[in-house]
Amino acid sequence: MATGSYFPPSGAASSLSPRTASPVSSPLSPPLQQRSNALSNRLTSVLSVSYADSDIRDALETLSLRGVHNTAEVRRQLRLDIQKEVVDCNAEIVRDFGNVAEQLKRIGTVISNLKETCDEMRKHIVLAKQDTNPVLEEASALLSQKQEAETKQHLLDAFTKHFIVSEEELLVLTSVEEPINDEFFDVLARVKQVHRDCEALLGAENERLGLELMEKSSRSLNSAYQKLYRWIQKEFKGLNLEDPRISSTIRRALRMLAERPSLFHSCLDFFAEARDYVLSDAFHYALTDAVSGGDNAVKPIEFSAHDPLRYIGDMLAWVHSTTVSEREALEALFVAEGDELAKGIQAGLSSEPWSRIDEDEAINFDGQKALSDLVSRDLIGVARSLRQRVELVIQGHDDPVTCYKVVNLLSFYQTTFAKLVGANSNLAELLQALEKFTLNHFQTIMRDQISNISTDHSTLAPPGDLSAPQFLLDSLEVLTSLMKTHEASLDGMQSSTSKDGAASENENKFTPVLHAALDPFFNLAKASADELPNLTARAIYLVNIHITTRSAITPYPFATATHINPINTTLSTLRTTLLDIQHKYLLQTSGLQTLLTALEPFSPAAGTIPEKNKDISTISTLPAFQPASIVTKSQQLDDFLPSALMDATENLKRLQSAAFVKGVTEEAVEAFVRDFEFVEAMVVAADEGRGVGLGGDGQVDGVDRGEKEEKEGGDGGKEEEAEAEAEEETSLRRLFPRTTGEIRVLLS
Repeated sequence: MATGSYFPPSGAASSLSPRTASPVSSPLSPPLQQRSNALSNRLTSVLSVSYADSDIRDALETLSLRGVHNTAEVRRQLRLDIQKEVVDCNAEIVRDFGNVAEQLKRIGTVISNLKETCDEMRKHIVLAKQDTNPVLEEASALLSQKQEAETKQHLLDAFTKHFIVSEEELLVLTSVEEPINDEFFDVLARVKQVHRDCEALLGAENERLGLELMEKSSRSLNSAYQKLYRWIQKEFKGLNLEDPRISSTIRRALRMLAERPSLFHSCLDFFAEARDYVLSDAFHYALTDAVSGGDNAVKPIEFSAHDPLRYIGDMLAWVHSTTVSEREALEALFVAEGDELAKGIQAGLSSEPWSRIDEDEAINFDGQKALSDLVSRDLIGVARSLRQRVELVIQGHDDPVTCYKVVNLLSFYQTTFAKLVGANSNLAELLQALEKFTLNHFQTIMRDQISNISTDHSTLAPPGDLSAPQFLLDSLEVLTSLMKTHEASLDGMQSSTSKDGAASENENKFTPVLHAALDPFFNLAKASADELPNLTARAIYLVNIHITTRSAITPYPFATATHINPINTTLSTLRTTLLDIQHKYLLQTSGLQTLLTALEPFSPAAGTIPEKNKDISTISTLPAFQPASIVTKSQQLDDFLPSALMDATENLKRLQSAAFVKGVTEEAVEAFVRDFEFVEAMVVAADEGRGVGLGGDGQVDGVDRGEKEEKEGGDGGKEEEAEAEAEEETSLRRLFPRTTGEIRVLLS
């Protein structure tokens, strides 16, 4: 399309009227002014139009398609052409709408016909509906009934499949002719499930069905458990526990039967009775007949009945071996499947609450404890026979050492069986009772021996050498054997490994043995000391008895725990007595006792040597300190000193402990020296109190005189006596010249 201005060209201005040719030459008239405003508005409108407007763009596109040019003629003719085209288009549209109107008339006719037909059909349908409505209602009801019947049939099939047990299955479950196999256990499990699920039916509106099914399943279960019970009893009769391949069916049957505690315990009772009979026969066979296999090298246990220790040991060894084998076999039979049996018994106790002792007590089943109880019940007959034989053998022997060895043997096996089958089992309690019985028999033997010794006065008389009596030595020899036996036993080893090296009296099992095997003989020996005539002999005799007894029990800590302290206390008392005897012997033999007796008023209260005192001068006036008397005592002392230590030792020569004699004698000598020191101090103090000196070289003369008297014997004493008679006031020190140092040297 030619691009040109829609405004008239410049030449067109000439066609304007003269009034508009020169707007400057004259003022514009109002019409011209309005035309000018319209033109301005037109220009403003054209200039304000955006060429991006769709209408403008379509108009321009139309002009471009027409191929018009921007000329005055074209611009004049364009409006007319366009209007003509619009009129032509409208005429064509009118023609087309006329055709449409004709078609609509025809369609209206068709629709009217269709309406008439539909009305006719509607009438027929209403009539048909009135005729078929009852049939449809009946068909709908029949369909609903069919759906309900199908639902009930599905429920019935599911109910029958789950809750109804077939006759074939019931026959497998209850018939005696049918075997106990996996099919039996499967049916039993299904019936048990049905019985449990019947509880859900009891909660429905109609409880009759649930009650009937539960009653029927209960009868079936009871018949099944009765069949299982009789089958297990039959199997137990021919069961070989020594066969390691015990039937798994029996183990499974036992686990199932555990759900009926009454039947299960009855079955266990039957089993225990059967095993008791078998094991009793086996024990009797081992006692009296040859062992199986015809091995002539193995003799029956009864052949060693003359030796009680071996005989009882063999029986206990057989019982222990049998118990271990029985426990292993029963463990494989009852406890091999873990906690299955315990779960079955717990379920049975829940289903049979009347079988529980305490309703509030929690249901706890200990399989190991139940197994130990069953093993103990299996060995009741063996235990009864063992008790009779052990008691018979013990009553027929009077050897205390053998009896005590049997006690230790029984104690060892009692500990063993307590660990194997429990401390409260029949076997452990039996061995404990046998141990007590044997220990009582041992104590009876000891009492009989004491009774026999007490009636024999010749046996009770103390020996001439005051050594321990023979019956005490014999009892200590027996006691030594007993202590060695106990030391080698389990209790002895436990005592030796205790923290303090010895068990307390409450824990020490050897204490009753000491009371029976030592105390009566020891007390009888001490009582026999009353027959001795003097105190020295009695003290020596008692010391020998206590030392001998202490020497016998000292190597064994379990014996010293209760007896060593009393013995040591008594020995300390006897030591004090012998020390006093030795001290008095030294004082009497040396003559010093007379001087000490005279000096008792001057004895120091605080144990110190008194200093000068106005009363000390009166010592020389005492009869014991008269020249003749004191010279005699001095001579007696000189005669005593050379052999004093040997004589004092000889006085205790019948003591069997040289160390004891030496210790007592040395302490007695030390006491004698202290007494002499006191006498010497009194003599010197008396001379000083009287103002009498030794003259010349004083003490040295006294020492020389003493040495001279030791060399010349009694001549010096005679000269001294002569001098005393010659002089009116003679020094006591000169008459009693011995010094403490000399005494200590001579008695050392």
